Amino acid sequence: MGAAEYETIRATTQSTPNGHPFVIADRSTWDVTEEERRALYEAAWEKGGLQFRATFRDLLQDKAANDTAAEFLKAKIRSIVKDPDTAAKLADIDHPYAAKRPPIDTDYFETFNRDNVALVDVRANPIERITPDGIQSRDGTEYKLDIIVFATGFDAMTGPLLRLNITGRDGVALRDAWAAGPRTYLGLQVAGFPNLFTITGPGSPSVLCNMPVCIEQHAEWIADCIAALRAKGVARIEPDQAAVDRWVDHVNEAANATLLPQAGHSWYLGANVPGKPRVFMPYAGGMARYREICDDVAAKGYEGFALSK
Repeated sequence: MGAAEYETIRATTQSTPNGHPFVIADRSTWDVTEEERRALYEAAWEKGGLQFRATFRDLLQDKAANDTAAEFLKAKIRSIVKDPDTAAKLADIDHPYAAKRPPIDTDYFETFNRDNVALVDVRANPIERITPDGIQSRDGTEYKLDIIVFATGFDAMTGPLLRLNITGRDGVALRDAWAAGPRTYLGLQVAGFPNLFTITGPGSPSVLCNMPVCIEQHAEWIADCIAALRAKGVARIEPDQAAVDRWVDHVNEAANATLLPQAGHSWYLGANVPGKPRVFMPYAGGMARYREICDDVAAKGYEGFALSK
């Protein structure tokens, strides 16, 4: 890769909503005929990867547009997976396409045609217990296994922070401050917790983006912020409660402008952790827009933050 190509790729990741090295096509699902749409989906399918969802700009805003992609993908699953029952289970998708992370990896669905692979619907027939020889489901069926790989999800975005047992002003625990869900300003700071910066925290693009791009932007913004405050003799920074409230409202508005919250069991909502508040945590307004907002806040002397010496 030459220097010019590298700079082009880097510039693209800095300017796209999800921080990816490709742009979302500037066309609506309805700008083309059904035949043209199918041809575009076929080409995207053959290429593979997340760029499939960049075929049209309205796939995550328009449910009817999203349905065209979903039906295409369900048909692909049914055409690839040979066993009809297995194909039906895999195609029984109860949320809009890309409202959760879609499996569009190379030969993923072909895996289910292997003799040593069986799909069990644990929603319909949950795991009851682990046995000496494997796993037993609720209907009494025992599946004999050599190895069990536990992939039970994770306490995304808030879990690692809460497990640090952070306390803020007056001994208030972050866990208590976020009892009804995380509340931040820009996903960078929490009211009542001075000088606590969170990297790609809730309220920032984070998991909806190419993570290295998000991490780099946050690390650079925080470093620049600390340097600017030191130069001014400022020792403490924390967000105003009003700024936090406005940002949380904006995060909710951005999410509700998309189809993302319609995946009711998504870990974006904390739905994989029993007892966790159901709040859409990442910022869905796009990385490029978010970067502009953060830069504007800094340019205005860290507007929305309280600074003290």
